[in-house]
Amino acid sequence: MSSPEPPPLNVILIGFMGCGKTTVGSLLARQLGFQFIDTDHLVAQSAQLSIPRIFETEGESGFRARESAALDSLASTQHAVIATGGGIVTVPANVPKLRAIGLVIWLNPPEATLFSRIQRNQDRPLMRTPNPRQTLTDLLALRRPLYAAAAHLDFDVSDVNPDEAAYGLAESVRVHFSSPQA
Repeated sequence: MSSPEPPPLNVILIGFMGCGKTTVGSLLARQLGFQFIDTDHLVAQSAQLSIPRIFETEGESGFRARESAALDSLASTQHAVIATGGGIVTVPANVPKLRAIGLVIWLNPPEATLFSRIQRNQDRPLMRTPNPRQTLTDLLALRRPLYAAAAHLDFDVSDVNPDEAAYGLAESVRVHFSSPQA
């Protein structure tokens, strides 16, 4: 009788745009000695278009289909920190895929922190609205339960700098992967 496959040794970062998935994720990968993968980068590279251009030409549904395909391409990945797009959890089929790939961590800073970060970046297609603050509030209300359902762990990294956040996450990841139930 063969023993069950060990769980993949990956960390998947989920959370709203501006929560720090790319910044903290690249630092976390370095601390763990893992590769860093950003699904938005995979989507843009595959499409040979920027994310805003994909939204313009294919709409959100086209982007989400490309994002799901990028996630599928990571199924056999090992030893990676994977930063996902903020809306990856809005496609219900993606949630079990995320959880199967590795440890899912929700970076969950307060709304005010997110808005402060997002308003500095004009490349956010979903925030190009007459009232970005209300759009943020509405999207967060829809997505928070989805992030909570998808995540194994939930971290508010707003009171620490990215290096400190990565260090704290690295310690939690090491504990998780060293425990018998991992």
